[in-house]
Amino acid sequence: MPDLDMRDQSVSELFQRLSQQMATLVREEIRLAQAELKEKGKKAGIGVGLFGAAGLVGLYAAGAAVAGIVLLLAQAVATWIAAFITAGALAVIAAVMALAGKSKVEEATPPKPDAAIQSVQADVAEIKEKAHR
Repeated sequence: MPDLDMRDQSVSELFQRLSQQMATLVREEIRLAQAELKEKGKKAGIGVGLFGAAGLVGLYAAGAAVAGIVLLLAQAVATWIAAFITAGALAVIAAVMALAGKSKVEEATPPKPDAAIQSVQADVAEIKEKAHR
């Protein structure tokens, strides 16, 4: 669209241009919001996957290693003490994995498109400023 002096255009032409530009702006903001939500969804998925992995690894560790470690420790201390030492070590590993998953989920929440919201607010402020002129 060629740059015309706005004084040479009628009010209806100016409103038509405004309408077209607003429609384009809204479509672009919606695309930005969709892209941002998609990215946050990926991060949330990774966090949830880490939580699941933490549970699975904790279960396997509890099943396979507990027996061997308890038996190994039982040679040096009473069997019940060996079982508690092993359980404590597994709890620490599971806690570390859960904290890693929690931090990934927090990166993705709240699931709102922050960049798109800021962009819309800037657009509204600019439109208001130009309207006051």
